[in-house]
Amino acid sequence: MANTREPYVKPVPILSLRPTQMTVGMREVKEKRKRWREHKSAKKRAELLGKHMIPVVFGPDQNYYVVDHHHLARALHDEGVNDILVTVIGDLTMVQREAFWGVMDNKRWVYPYDARGERRQFKDIPKSVAALKDDPFRSLAGELRRAGGFAKDTTPFSEFLWADFLRRKMSRKSVEANFSRSMEKALAFAKSQDAVYLPGWCGPASDG
Repeated sequence: MANTREPYVKPVPILSLRPTQMTVGMREVKEKRKRWREHKSAKKRAELLGKHMIPVVFGPDQNYYVVDHHHLARALHDEGVNDILVTVIGDLTMVQREAFWGVMDNKRWVYPYDARGERRQFKDIPKSVAALKDDPFRSLAGELRRAGGFAKDTTPFSEFLWADFLRRKMSRKSVEANFSRSMEKALAFAKSQDAVYLPGWCGPASDG
């Protein structure tokens, strides 16, 4: 099985990519769209696409399954970009179709949880990045990491684990109504002992 990252020079249509999660943080998608628009020249945009190839798994149905950078793929689609470069990190073409999602789950290459943090059936995962739903807690977790609330970690879907932690601490309505206030609360929760089990936990600000 191919585990080495093999960049495909030939661009792949973004809408042909199959997601492995159900949600994204739309606030984060908007930030990525904004940064894309700041790159005015075709050269700058081509450089950006070259540096941010989408890691995918090649499935038995000959489709590419996105295992990271769903936010970027959605942002580029929303900005009217049709094609993107991919990096194949796994080849599962030999796996029987009915066993495919089980193998993906075992390798932690899929996160079938909805915007309420509830596990769903694999068939409920959207068929394209355009159909990914908004989870404001995923946006909150992403912003929390950037603010130093927790460290970047190699644990798959670590920001979703933080999103689910925050989901149990505050309401979706409060996050949507006042994101900055929710961030203040999130930073405090992130330093608490309640979060000690989460990937990238940085501990309390002080021992005092």
